[in-house]
Amino acid sequence: MNELTAEWIDKAEGDYATAGREFRARKNPNYDAVCFHAQQAAEKYLKAYLQERAMVFPRIHNLIQLLELCLPLDTGFEFQRNLLIRLDRYSVRFRYPGESADKDEARAAFETIRMVRRFMRTKLGLTADTR
Repeated sequence: MNELTAEWIDKAEGDYATAGREFRARKNPNYDAVCFHAQQAAEKYLKAYLQERAMVFPRIHNLIQLLELCLPLDTGFEFQRNLLIRLDRYSVRFRYPGESADKDEARAAFETIRMVRRFMRTKLGLTADTR
């Protein structure tokens, strides 16, 4: 695995860990952050996959556009489309006043990134790690 891929994975894991901590927080959980970091973890995992395959990708945050870049390399990514669509809406949805995530929304976001993470880790040759 190349060094930059490993960095993308480390960043993805950081976002995944942050989402998990916030979801499990007993005092003042930040459900908006759970959703945002779930989206960010998926984005960084997709970029790690593209990086490992020496694919040039633009500085974008749209998970579906990143998915489209992965599909020519592995059509199995198509099975992640609905999960990525679900996560993609969290990139900005709760970052500004006017709308906030509740516990159910945060749970859905965390469960979704858990599935995407398991898939991505397998594609990157890492242990599935079901945390």
